[in-house]
Amino acid sequence: METTKILLVEDEPDLAQVLVDYLARDGFDASVEGNGAEALARIQRTPPDLLLLDLMLPGLDGLSILREVRRVSDLPVVMVTARVEEIDRLIGLELGADDYICKPYSPREVVARVKAVLRRSPRRTLVEERASALPPWIEIDAEDWQAKIKGRRLALTPKEFKLLQTLVARPGRVFSRSQLLDALYEDNLDVSERAVDSHMKNLRKKLARALPEHEIIRSIYGVGFVFERRE
Repeated sequence: METTKILLVEDEPDLAQVLVDYLARDGFDASVEGNGAEALARIQRTPPDLLLLDLMLPGLDGLSILREVRRVSDLPVVMVTARVEEIDRLIGLELGADDYICKPYSPREVVARVKAVLRRSPRRTLVEERASALPPWIEIDAEDWQAKIKGRRLALTPKEFKLLQTLVARPGRVFSRSQLLDALYEDNLDVSERAVDSHMKNLRKKLARALPEHEIIRSIYGVGFVFERRE
């Protein structure tokens, strides 16, 4: 799995190095750019996974950078500034900042905020799905709504395919019936969780016929279901 890349745009070298060190301890690949104009050029050339952006910068200020980034990208952005006036905070958030941290701050708080923004970022979901490469015996074709086990196509209904696709996207994660119901139906107000059990029962039968030596989807009593990734 690729390391999450974070660009810190900060013109105070000592402060920047402290944050880089803290981020590195938590497994992030963090780098620094001290000039606003150069930072924007770098972002446009090689976008990071998250931007820690100071407001007051030489070359180009942070709000101008944020404005340019938001014209073309949903890149997660955490604004960092010593200006605590309410108008600055509102402008930053209205332009599309994902979070806002005021100086002085704890480096640990910054790392915690970074993790929180990444957790709720749609970009992170895409990265996780790419990173969780499928085992070689299963194929999922989302465009054609087809699934194959060892090269043999499964005759799945749309609901069965959606269940399999949801579980396979997160190997090892246990999904509750409620979560699977949300994945199957946009409006589940009138749908019972028993519908999940019905579709799941049929899906597991078909998977068992295709790969009898491997319990592909395991039931966790009282909790839900999990896709068992095995090579």
